[in-house]
Amino acid sequence: MENMHQIFAGLHGDLTEFVDRISSVLGCPVTLEDAHHQLLAYSIHDDLSDPVRISTIVTRRVPEKIINSLWKEGFMPALLQGNEPVIVPSLNDVEFGTRAAVSIKKNEEVLGFIWALQTRDTFTEEHLAFLKLAAREGKNQLLQAHLKKKRYLENHQEFLWQLLTGHFQSESKIAQSCLNLSLVLPTPYAVVVFHFPDDITQATEKSISYMLSTTQKIKAALYTLDRKRLIILIGAAVPDNFSKALTEFIQAFILQMKTRFEIDSIQGACGHIYETYIKARSSYDEALYTLSLQQAFPDSKHHLINYGTLGLYQYMKTLSNHPINNSAWQSLINYDQKNQTQLAATLEAYLKHDGNLYDVAEHLHVHVNTIHYRVKRISEIAQVNLKDPLIKTALLLELLIQQYKAFSSVD
Repeated sequence: MENMHQIFAGLHGDLTEFVDRISSVLGCPVTLEDAHHQLLAYSIHDDLSDPVRISTIVTRRVPEKIINSLWKEGFMPALLQGNEPVIVPSLNDVEFGTRAAVSIKKNEEVLGFIWALQTRDTFTEEHLAFLKLAAREGKNQLLQAHLKKKRYLENHQEFLWQLLTGHFQSESKIAQSCLNLSLVLPTPYAVVVFHFPDDITQATEKSISYMLSTTQKIKAALYTLDRKRLIILIGAAVPDNFSKALTEFIQAFILQMKTRFEIDSIQGACGHIYETYIKARSSYDEALYTLSLQQAFPDSKHHLINYGTLGLYQYMKTLSNHPINNSAWQSLINYDQKNQTQLAATLEAYLKHDGNLYDVAEHLHVHVNTIHYRVKRISEIAQVNLKDPLIKTALLLELLIQQYKAFSSVD
């Protein structure tokens, strides 16, 4: 393959022509993706495509299950970290045919990927050398689009902060700003906030951007950063079960940031789901409040993710501002201090396990008969009827409020 540089002469940013020229040399279908696996261009080989390529062309993005498989098999790390083309063998369980792939980079920043689908002949060393050359040429083709997208994101981030801080006074003014920015906002929507253990670096932001662009669980319409916080305005990918999808996305994001990018100890939460954007500030505040609950109640933090499913926890901040008569709890605490018993801890476990004595015994590592005895003594000393659901709810509420007050006073 001599004078291969001449193949790319006179492109002038035409990405379709770029992939067609690569395809003509390799004799197989070629696709060009951006760094987030969004389809930029593809060559015309309708009779030689596999199901994954067809799906990518139709939806303009690589299916999430394919991205996950490429990560699990170690091919995505190889492409992100290296400069050499990689042969990816067929993944039969996801109908993915053998491909050669190479990343397009400016210095160490990934701008996109070239994928070539093996059809008849296997890829030779010459083919791979040409792919590497194509990646160098592709850098010039993608840089202009990359810079344009960066300016576009900066304008959108400023608009998001205006929503989150209550800058707009009416829905009509929000709609006008969207029109000026050529921005279509999803409805319904919610605000999601992730708290990172350290300030978010440029490298971490690239990982975040990758994750938000490749997920198909939700639609990340806008996002911005605030030191250790990632704030996202999210819409539904499908109309049903949006609340459930939000919770699953938060859990998946935290797990994948750990497994893919080795970033641990991230906490995440979302606010209420709304239809009007004048409520964006409310959803943001609710997400922050839900995050604070994870700090106040660390033993329950895995259940304190979605503001809409908090139950009693939704009212902790409001109720903590009012005096609570917790004489039952105080009588148990006084008795424990005097007699070196654990009745208050037993009542806490009893309430949190919905009165299931066997679960309480397992939690406290004692025999169930011991719990029977303690529950009887609790009723006598605190003068409460633990068979009454309203009494139990009141006792649990008093306990949670006291724990929240203790957290708030330290915070």
